[in-house]
Amino acid sequence: MSDFLHHMIASGPRPVAPFSHAVESDGWVFVTGQMPTDPAAPEAPLPEGIEAQTRRVVDNLRIVLGGIGLGLEHVTMARIYLTQFERDYAALNALWPSFFEVGKLPARTTVGVTALAVGALVEIDLVARRPG
Repeated sequence: MSDFLHHMIASGPRPVAPFSHAVESDGWVFVTGQMPTDPAAPEAPLPEGIEAQTRRVVDNLRIVLGGIGLGLEHVTMARIYLTQFERDYAALNALWPSFFEVGKLPARTTVGVTALAVGALVEIDLVARRPG
């Protein structure tokens, strides 16, 4: 088994708790759940609505993955947390496929939670696999 690589991406979102942006071992990459904060303006208000927050979260995930030479095409699993599950689940589902190549969606779990850090409506974490 290889050593763990702990990645902090300089241009990535500011962590809201003590964690690495991603941890890698044996080609597997575990990306910490990202919030809909703007890395360029971390104190700015969050985007309004589930669609805008989801886009910001996915942009943040792209930054983290890109910082270690990967992209969304390397994602094998996503976990999505929603604070307003019944209200936002359908809108999330309508938007989600737009982030991936047609027919190549990652496995996914979506759960409703009572609250998320920074008052977010959505948080997403990922598992990715480095090619080769």
